Amino acid sequence: MTLLTVWIDDQPETPTLRTEDRATIAEQLAPLGVVYEHVPVGDRLPDSATQDDVLDAHRPLVDRLIAEHGYRLVDVAQLHPVDSDEWRATAAAARTKFLNEHTHDEEEIRYFVAGSGVFYLHIDGKVHAMLCTPGDLLSVPALTTHWFDMGTAPDFTAIRFFHDDDGWVGTFTGSDISTKFPTFDELALARA
Repeated sequence: MTLLTVWIDDQPETPTLRTEDRATIAEQLAPLGVVYEHVPVGDRLPDSATQDDVLDAHRPLVDRLIAEHGYRLVDVAQLHPVDSDEWRATAAAARTKFLNEHTHDEEEIRYFVAGSGVFYLHIDGKVHAMLCTPGDLLSVPALTTHWFDMGTAPDFTAIRFFHDDDGWVGTFTGSDISTKFPTFDELALARA
């Protein structure tokens, strides 16, 4: 289930809000310029599904967002557990890259098709942790400081939308704030 947790940015031990209610989540994020929408996912695709399989299965949503926003590049990010040292190294490197606070020159749009991940939005002295699950569509405005945690055993498929043909380009802030807040694993465990 989707979960939004909010803290004052220097008080990571005490959440000021914790909700699974989608309407409340949308209401809380809207004043920040963040768009949250839930678009139900159809049948689950196998973990072996290709990028084209994922995009084709969600073509109406993909086409709608391209028409509404003019995205030039749409791709699929996915990691699913495999019992191998190579996979563990790939997963650890991917997690480390996105776990540091950063910004983008363009909005960041993600639609979760399978699995989950947490976007931490650092805005106006607060940290908003949005645990996204299948069907969650999140649009984060350009230049918003944030980080993403896929957990120690990443298992997700997400469609990504870009205006720039270069795809994912981040500018890291150098802050260590991401080390001070509960991780994906801790939030997922608390939710269970």
